[in-house]
Amino acid sequence: MDLENFAPGSGHLDPRAALRSDAPTLDLNGDWRFRLSPGANLPDDFADPGYDDSAWDSLPVPSHWQLHGHGSPAYTNVVYPFPVDPPHVPNENPTGDHRRAFDLPEGWTGGRLRFEGVESFARVWLNGHELGFSTGSRLPVEFDAGPWLVPGRNVLAVRVHQWSAASYLEDQDMWWLPGIFRDVSLTRSAADVFVHASYADGRGTLSFDGPGRLAIAELGIADLAPGTEITVDAEPWTAETPRLYEAVVTLPGESVRVRVGFRTISIEDGVLLANGRPLLLKGVNRHEFHPEHGRAVPYETMRADILLMKRHNVNAVRTSHYPPHPDFLDLCDELGLWVIDECDLETHGFGEVGWRGNPTDDPRWAEALLDRMRRMVERDKNHPSVIMWSLGNEAGVGRNLAVMADWTRQRDPSRPIHYEGDRSCAVTDVYSRMYASHTEVEAIGQGVEEPLPDPELDARRRAMPFLQCEYAHAMGNGPGGLADYQELFERYPRLAGGFIWEWIDHGLAHPTFEYAYGGDYGEPVHDGNFVIDGLVFPDRTPSPGLLDLKKVFEPVRFEFADQVVRVANHHGYRDLSHLGFVAVVEEEGVPVTEFPLEVPAAGGEVKLPDLPAGEGERWLTVRAVLAADQPWADAGHEVAWGQTRLSPGTPPDAGDNLGSDAQEQARPATEAGGAGATADRVLSAVADSGSGASAGLDFDPATGRLTRLFGIEVEGPRLDLWRAPIDNDTYGGLADRWRHLGLHRLTHRVDAIETGEGLTVRARVAPAATDLGLHVVYRWVATGGGLELTVDVEPDGDWTEPLPRLGVVMALPAAFGDVTWFGRGPGEAYPDTGMAARVGRWSATVEDLQTPYVYPQENGHRADVRWAELTSSSGGLRVTGDPVFGLTARRWTTAELEAARHRPDLKPGDRVHVNLDLAQHGVGTASCGPATLPQYELHARAATFRIRFDPTGPSSV
Repeated sequence: MDLENFAPGSGHLDPRAALRSDAPTLDLNGDWRFRLSPGANLPDDFADPGYDDSAWDSLPVPSHWQLHGHGSPAYTNVVYPFPVDPPHVPNENPTGDHRRAFDLPEGWTGGRLRFEGVESFARVWLNGHELGFSTGSRLPVEFDAGPWLVPGRNVLAVRVHQWSAASYLEDQDMWWLPGIFRDVSLTRSAADVFVHASYADGRGTLSFDGPGRLAIAELGIADLAPGTEITVDAEPWTAETPRLYEAVVTLPGESVRVRVGFRTISIEDGVLLANGRPLLLKGVNRHEFHPEHGRAVPYETMRADILLMKRHNVNAVRTSHYPPHPDFLDLCDELGLWVIDECDLETHGFGEVGWRGNPTDDPRWAEALLDRMRRMVERDKNHPSVIMWSLGNEAGVGRNLAVMADWTRQRDPSRPIHYEGDRSCAVTDVYSRMYASHTEVEAIGQGVEEPLPDPELDARRRAMPFLQCEYAHAMGNGPGGLADYQELFERYPRLAGGFIWEWIDHGLAHPTFEYAYGGDYGEPVHDGNFVIDGLVFPDRTPSPGLLDLKKVFEPVRFEFADQVVRVANHHGYRDLSHLGFVAVVEEEGVPVTEFPLEVPAAGGEVKLPDLPAGEGERWLTVRAVLAADQPWADAGHEVAWGQTRLSPGTPPDAGDNLGSDAQEQARPATEAGGAGATADRVLSAVADSGSGASAGLDFDPATGRLTRLFGIEVEGPRLDLWRAPIDNDTYGGLADRWRHLGLHRLTHRVDAIETGEGLTVRARVAPAATDLGLHVVYRWVATGGGLELTVDVEPDGDWTEPLPRLGVVMALPAAFGDVTWFGRGPGEAYPDTGMAARVGRWSATVEDLQTPYVYPQENGHRADVRWAELTSSSGGLRVTGDPVFGLTARRWTTAELEAARHRPDLKPGDRVHVNLDLAQHGVGTASCGPATLPQYELHARAATFRIRFDPTGPSSV
């Protein structure tokens, strides 16, 4: 049967460009009649125009039927959700019958039925006549409707099967969502035009293929004949300066409009160039996704996505792993993004069976693979934003790749060919990898990577630019190591940058879970929350990862020296004249003065005025902002910033105290009480050390633990090593190793409580079932109306695994719901993240401190905090670092955070749980990619950290 046919379809018209035509077109989107059946063996009587579908449901088109109550979505990353037995598919094959009646305008003749995207197999009837069938879900297909149209009422019937032989070619990392999910139209346009517009030596070169005559009024071009090449004075198109010219091609019966951008993509000496200048891709991978509509993404959402990308300094998109809706590429042309356009091909699941029977190397599939490539190239060939054609993704190695590449080079030699799955790069023009480590990327940049066995292929590959088509997996809290990658990309000319995986969390809106991921619909085979791996949350809210990426991708950099700021232009194709520069001086986070900077268009050194002196910690922040409105952001939008400390001495990061000697650990005690010390003696030891700070203080005489602080009921600070594992901890295997050690279930043994100059508590903190532990000494001293705590830590045993965190945890009453701090913010920061966090004074509620990761995990850590105030309506508590600490405050415990699977699982309790950290382990990107870099690891060694507590009034700042 056709469902198990290697052929890509039947009855198709030749593929052609997506064009804006003045030919009459009927929009057939809207409410269709719909019926879902569990299997594929059904009569085709529903295609009869007189068939009674009144009992059927109504379904909007475009859409996926599972998102409208018909069946359930399913998610897999690699594996097929059916047996790998090509070209066969299961008998249990959900089949959706669609019917649409429409009236033909009077005088209408001829026309084409155009489907922009149907998953995965569609058979089409018009007025009872079968037009053919189609596969290639994310690609357009047209059928000749003219012979079968009738005046007045017409009936279009479409049968969509979820599974077909073509499903073996569409094993991308995403939800399986069948349906007519892109636009349907009837058009009388038949035009096909291929415009060639290149740029070199300050001038544009133009020609076109196809019938008709071309005109560009703005350039004085009129009546240009096909095949005639002319040179014109035109401005170049780049992602930074997306200059477009409106071309009109007049043909018999219609005129079409093409927006022309003059640009040339080339490779010289192993460097990727655009218009003769090096091109550095600062990109993201983008699946089409909407939390309510799946891949039926509204135009407004596409535009909002691109605006968000541009506002976060993203300059490129890889259309993972299929061609997007054509409107998206129109927007990339208009607003400016470099695009790698990727064919709708992935056979990743064959890797689970050793690539046996892989379609990429099976000649029976050659026609289907070539058909997909042709349909992409022909549709998208006129877009200046498209700079490479990609053969597909994770489809192994095979002879059919050469078939696709050879045809593409013949059809369009102006664009390089990309494919990551074959490391020999035998048929590509660029060397592409995914998730290569920093070390390997540097080796490639230096040209000293591991050689290929074939010397000829090795030499060919070494002459290619290198890009990471996927890197820095943005799953959950992360990714880490972004700045380290970017430094390499900028250091070595061969490195053309890359694309973060990926743009958006694919969480489907769910009435109970808020957002669903794999397994939430009862799928027997699924890949859990691996689909939640984006830089923006499902509602398009930027994650901390996107904010960091904006900082890492900044096109302007600042360096500070004596009374001078050096401004470096990192744009590839424009100067700084479109930007304004403003500087502000803050003392203890409070603005003191603000002034503009006059920065030359080329950048350079700018002398700073005399800056005001002050007593507190002062910082200078310089911002680059848009001087005027741009199509993608309003004037005043911040493009880049830099910051430097003005007052003498820069405080170390909290982690700098690691490895220091426990300086006071050997201090002799003047009186030792052990666990039997009385409450009076414990309290008096603190009271005697200070000036009245003991009022409202209580310590547990058995454990020495603080229970009342300035009259506030607390669960006093004690050593904490655990964090609710982030996705990178979990998928990278580190969380399992931590649990094997028992770091999530520490025991706290008090060895001695000593009184003298304050209160000293000696303890050993260790997990069961191991001889590893940490000796910890808590020293309390009351002074100056406050309470100081010094914590000394000394490892016991041979610790080989890093620690999740090192700090103390305490709990306050729930009323302490507001937090103000002086340190890095406003968002979270970890050792290898938080580039977007700047030093300042920030305020937030405890609720606002939480980062709403779809899959709950460690989050919300504020770094390099000098002081923080946690307040209620009746007073507050100030915590001061010596010099800094890391702050986390939540309404649930770490154990409750770890147990949660969706955000609604987290229920606020009657305490605010506060972590005061010396350090945390880095984030890395080990959910898919390298683990935390060595310089960001946290290892057990001798450490000392100090904090101070003071009472504050209800309005203290």
